[in-house]
Amino acid sequence: MKGAILAGGTGSRLYPLTKIINKHLLPVGHVPMICHAIEKLRAAKIDDILMIIGKHSAGLFTELLGSGQELGVRLTYKIQEESGGIAQALSLAQSFISPGEKFVVLLGDNLFEDSLISYAQAFQEQKEGARVLLKKVHDPQRYGVPVIKENKIVSIEEKPANPKSDYCVTGIYMYDSGVFDVIRTIKPSARGELEITDVNNVYASGERLAYDILNGWWTDAGTFNSLYYASGRLLDGERK
Repeated sequence: MKGAILAGGTGSRLYPLTKIINKHLLPVGHVPMICHAIEKLRAAKIDDILMIIGKHSAGLFTELLGSGQELGVRLTYKIQEESGGIAQALSLAQSFISPGEKFVVLLGDNLFEDSLISYAQAFQEQKEGARVLLKKVHDPQRYGVPVIKENKIVSIEEKPANPKSDYCVTGIYMYDSGVFDVIRTIKPSARGELEITDVNNVYASGERLAYDILNGWWTDAGTFNSLYYASGRLLDGERK
């Protein structure tokens, strides 16, 4: 399979750290944040990776990562000209993915302990649809929350005031090339963006959204607290 890492965005919650640098280039542990996502894909034998980045930091990404050779991968770059939502960024991967091909999508600020190997293998064996990874969290109202009935996701509620579970949908997704047709069917949300939750709900409504639950720690390093937490966990792992 191929991989895609979405690393655009403004990182407004990490201002002023992100005043002059994209958040995915901030240090987490001993390397820039983005290197962790690349390594997770490489370790799962996914070495053909599309980087979807914002134009303001494009030069910094290419200077840091180059072709990906030093990291053991092949990198292709696409520029997201403006902030239009995760699904809009994902749509830029269409020319990178062949018809019928499956791929793994990571949000670049998702940091986690689990290997992706078993999850990617399960998706390879899945006949159709999409797959998402869930994690139990103490603050599910910050995320997309799955509504699960009879071991199936029937819908995902985005940042609900009263979550129906304490699980969230992490920024780790798996799709086949049919996702680009799905993206074309959704409309912008109230904030003017194409939401990945709407894409996943199309799959859920057709009972085509499978899931796994992460076993190890996970965080989206988009706030000062989560950035600090991720650094601590990664450094602890290196010391063991």
